[in-house]
Amino acid sequence: MAKLLHLTCSPRTESESSAGARVFLDGFSQARPDWDIDVVDIWRERMPEFTGPIIEAKYARLKAETFTEAQRDSFAEAERMALRFSLADRVLISTPMWNFGLPYKLKQWFDIIVQPGLTFRFDPSQGYLPLLQDRPTLVIIASGSDFATGMNRGRIDMATPYLREILRFIGISNVRFVLIGPTTGPQQPIDAARERTHRRLAAMAATF
Repeated sequence: MAKLLHLTCSPRTESESSAGARVFLDGFSQARPDWDIDVVDIWRERMPEFTGPIIEAKYARLKAETFTEAQRDSFAEAERMALRFSLADRVLISTPMWNFGLPYKLKQWFDIIVQPGLTFRFDPSQGYLPLLQDRPTLVIIASGSDFATGMNRGRIDMATPYLREILRFIGISNVRFVLIGPTTGPQQPIDAARERTHRRLAAMAATF
């Protein structure tokens, strides 16, 4: 069965990024009722801390050294998470923007799966090479400021370039971004941004 993996990254069930994802998924499920939706909630999933045996395993891989038992067990967690991601035919990431960047749990998720021999490799003559196959990916980012139209009040969006580059690094280049904002301030601009973005997401879902 074809699968869409939804990486949901807000700890708030009623967040704007989650609401946008629900609009998109409702339309997607209507257009592709035979697809499986695999939800990865980064606040509920078991993720190892990136310390101790797992970081030692990363450097052992880079040096082509044999794993210790502890390193092997820790690296198996990264393999489990990366495999789940790699098996998806489509990917949806919905996340808030925190302090111009990503929630720390999403950064932790990437730190765990971006591993040598797992999602990338290094060739002395070619440099770093991705190991994942490209696939359509949609990223929904909700932010307090309006980064979609430029009314960001001097703030900088560091979430979009990071996600674009880290996904490209492991092989995912077919990525589209949808920004929801503002989500704070006067109610009228918030409502208008939500309505505008939800219409766009519903339209995108039919052909994603």
